Amino acid sequence: MTDQREAVIQVKGLKKNFGSLEVLKGVDMKVLKGEAVVVIGPSGSGKSTLLRCLNLLETPTGGDILFHGQSILRKDLKLDEYREKFGMVFQLFNLFENLSVLDNVTIGLRKVKKIPKEQAEKKAMELLKQVGLESKADVYPSKLSGGQKQRVAIARALALKPKILFFDEPTSALDPELTGEILKVIRDLAAEHMTMVIVTHEMNFARNVSDHVIFMDGGVIAVEGTPEEVFDSSNERMKEFLGKFND
Repeated sequence: MTDQREAVIQVKGLKKNFGSLEVLKGVDMKVLKGEAVVVIGPSGSGKSTLLRCLNLLETPTGGDILFHGQSILRKDLKLDEYREKFGMVFQLFNLFENLSVLDNVTIGLRKVKKIPKEQAEKKAMELLKQVGLESKADVYPSKLSGGQKQRVAIARALALKPKILFFDEPTSALDPELTGEILKVIRDLAAEHMTMVIVTHEMNFARNVSDHVIFMDGGVIAVEGTPEEVFDSSNERMKEFLGKFND
């Protein structure tokens, strides 16, 4: 049975070179509305570069990326308007250290959406409550744990009501005991059918939370499908990759 949901993002023959180094060698993929797509693979396989191309932090060398059917690589694209439509959560949080937690979350609402301060703060408090940090609204990032910082970063990304959320290894800078709190927030978002693309090394999370798994190797998609199809794949590289996690 074919899935009738709309493709939020469609990638066609995506290539990315850094000088003579070919990092993405022709990637084709779709992200459907309400779907949690998890991208896994060894270091250097092109996962983060793929994500950075999707949000145009990197300019692709070839191929195309369609957002709701429209190419985002066209010359007349208003980049700021496109970037408003998605949220990005980085490995290292990227919070403004000189702003309180509340101000970190409201800054996009006030500067980008031009929402009045009082209204922006009301919305920000709702989001901080959603990630379990309403009591930290007046605290500065330096006083937060890594897990708390990442939850603020997620609340900030959600503030602009993105059509899609990108996560670039959101737990890689965290201690194992802090990883769980971030994965719970993402799991809750998946349960609400937030459209997400998540690059991660968390295999149990990929297996249990995602709708669609992409295994990248050497700049191409080697295996993709449901979690069951990917994790039970007979692909030798996939088995070798999983073997390293199981050791």
